[in-house]
Amino acid sequence: MSQEIVAERRRPDLEPTWLAALEDELAQPYVDALRAFLAEEKRRHSVFPPNGDIFNAFKYTPLPAVRVVVLGQDPYHGPGQAHGLCFSVRRGVPPPPSLVNIFKELERELGVPRPAHGELTHWARQGVLLLNTVLTVRAGQPQSHAGKGWERFTDRVIQVLNAQREGLVFVLWGAPAGKKAAMIDARRHLVLRAPHPSPLSADRGFFGCGHFARINQHLVARGETPIDWSLPDV
Repeated sequence: MSQEIVAERRRPDLEPTWLAALEDELAQPYVDALRAFLAEEKRRHSVFPPNGDIFNAFKYTPLPAVRVVVLGQDPYHGPGQAHGLCFSVRRGVPPPPSLVNIFKELERELGVPRPAHGELTHWARQGVLLLNTVLTVRAGQPQSHAGKGWERFTDRVIQVLNAQREGLVFVLWGAPAGKKAAMIDARRHLVLRAPHPSPLSADRGFFGCGHFARINQHLVARGETPIDWSLPDV
């Protein structure tokens, strides 16, 4: 079998602009180790999200379209929840507590009524990259795929965005996301930090952070269309 065919099969199902930007990273040895780890995990356990959804954040928000980056941790670990966008759940799945708190803050800041579902693809299609730092998880075991290579990959995503784009908004909620601030040039991008929206920490500064209003103020000041934070029913 030719090397070209082997290389093609090893490429993830990544949106073309992202694939071009990350092709060198995907050739690094740790990616092979991550791929082998995931194959073994899927042989022995249920893994979320499904294979076809792992890179949905990139599918819905190509590199040239990114305007806002929201950084989460790892996917939801319950059946039917995770679909490749941080904080988002599929339609028909009740929004988890962190997402409920996000909706509460949106209503407080901008008067956006709580939606009937928690699928955030409407945000992603407007240029909001909803990126987890770890892109897979074993069913029922949060953080079970941490430290296996995903963090290095998503660090590279942040580095690409920092270097290749101007005037982005990076939204870092919680301590793990906050550590990524060191990779972002705050002279060229707006960096917003707050506690995580989890019920364990939302009362310590997430509620009242004003991030959604500040995002739109920044975009308008740059002559861009603000994000429509409402979620259509259909």
